Amino acid sequence: MNMKKIVKTILTVACIGLVSSSCVKEFDPQTSYVTAEQAAAAPGSYDNFVNAITSTLAGQFVYAGSDNRPYDIGYPGFYLMRDVMGQDVVYAYQNWYSSWYSCKYLGPSYAYSQLPWTYYYGWIDSCNKVINLGFAGKGEGEDPDADKVDGVGIAYCMRALYYFDMARMFAQKTYAADKSSATVPIVTESTSLEQLANNPRATNEEMYAFILSDLDKAEKYLANYNRKDVYTPDLSVAYGMKARVYLTMEDWGNAAKYAKLAQQGYTQMTADEYTDWDTGFNSPNGSWMMACQYKADDSNITANDADSSWGSMMIMEIEPNNCGCGYAANYGQAFFIDRHLYETIPATDCRKKCYIDFALDNMDEAAQMKALAEYSAHPDWLYGQHSIQSDYDGKIGGIELKFRPNGGEVGRNNQYIGFLVSVPMMRMEEMMLIEAEATGMQNEGEGVALLKKFAEKRDPSYEYGTHTDAYYNSSTSQFQNEVWWQRRIEFWGEGLATFDVKRLQKGIIRSYEGTNHPELYRWNVEHTPDWMNLCIVQTEGNYNKAIINNPDPIAPTVDSAPFVW
Repeated sequence: MNMKKIVKTILTVACIGLVSSSCVKEFDPQTSYVTAEQAAAAPGSYDNFVNAITSTLAGQFVYAGSDNRPYDIGYPGFYLMRDVMGQDVVYAYQNWYSSWYSCKYLGPSYAYSQLPWTYYYGWIDSCNKVINLGFAGKGEGEDPDADKVDGVGIAYCMRALYYFDMARMFAQKTYAADKSSATVPIVTESTSLEQLANNPRATNEEMYAFILSDLDKAEKYLANYNRKDVYTPDLSVAYGMKARVYLTMEDWGNAAKYAKLAQQGYTQMTADEYTDWDTGFNSPNGSWMMACQYKADDSNITANDADSSWGSMMIMEIEPNNCGCGYAANYGQAFFIDRHLYETIPATDCRKKCYIDFALDNMDEAAQMKALAEYSAHPDWLYGQHSIQSDYDGKIGGIELKFRPNGGEVGRNNQYIGFLVSVPMMRMEEMMLIEAEATGMQNEGEGVALLKKFAEKRDPSYEYGTHTDAYYNSSTSQFQNEVWWQRRIEFWGEGLATFDVKRLQKGIIRSYEGTNHPELYRWNVEHTPDWMNLCIVQTEGNYNKAIINNPDPIAPTVDSAPFVW
């Protein structure tokens, strides 16, 4: 292997607007680099490169390098960008995530299209460097040195994760629907500058073969890796990634096999863990397989009063007077659950407690305060949302309380502690539902049994067959719709919603009687909307002549007639 090869990475830092504007700054590291031999010779360099694979997953301003874009919050920011494209997450106040909710400025000539390109190819580049260093001086077919095996395994696993995300974000059709649908260009540790200049988008078939090849290698090199925490992947995460990939490929046998393997050693969250006021979705527990973390010295926390962070977007319980920070808690920009989805959750399901009941909007102050005490130690803070939700008619029904502040009461009174949360990237529950769906697509009775076993942990009164609305594009079975409903509730806000809409080829329904989606964005789209297919940034096409882009997404111009359920 020629170790002097490098991967050219074009990172564009752009202001919101046209990429051709004067706000764009580009840099090309091909003129300033070290060779693999030089990097490997530096003390501790290999471990530093391995750490870099996951150290920027959260907490850093990777895109803009400054705090003036509060969606620049790392991997969890993509959860929100994707989820608001659909119907389950309502973004009533149009601000930082409005472009994805309203389908504006998503074409290749806008800087929003640069965001995933900068993040994901930066992460991929970190993986490529580790793989390059891990095999330095090795011949064809040889394994890395013993002290580099774990790092190489982490790199292969994470590279597979990053490419799998990108494949699903950029392909117009899923693997099962069209193997020839274009994803993104593949850049590896051995891709040359000449190849980069003419590097076409890989088809689904090519990309998924590449991803599975990486996961085979991850499985091999992580076989004996004992991690110290859930912030790096281990063998179970490699199994989990295979389960995700095979599910999307509709290879039901392998999806069930690897989902079952991935669950070993984990325990499903209890109802109390799911709804805990102090640790709910801010701290790893026995079901979390992988996570990222915001730390005290992260720039997302230290700059801009910690307002440019996941906690600022998703945590409601931050003291409003002395702290007074947080886009969700104190600036009137909360995220809501879709009202219809909320109303399909039975009262006996513990997950309903994660969202303020819409019935509270019709109560007087005394009744509201009493009801809000069932959600939080500070019902007065939640009641105060009436004034800061003025752009949303002062309504608080549907506000999420799934993601709690770190540090209990101390964190609730200090955002610099409260926002130091961990965010799940993979949970055992996802593997349970993948196993159930994949098994049921082979033997429905066995799949239903697995689904019931999962669901009864959330709702002891669960009845199969009661959560299958008349969705647009009802080509999927009652069983698959029931699994989808569980995924929509279980992983609300965890970045899986759009992937499922595309995988199941569903439409979206935002317009219906009593909807809480704001006017102008009440769209019903019968088929998977085009705005869920991201465009490749224009600058990539300038350097890479083989790029054929997705069409510019076009938003509906009027609200749809209300859908009748």
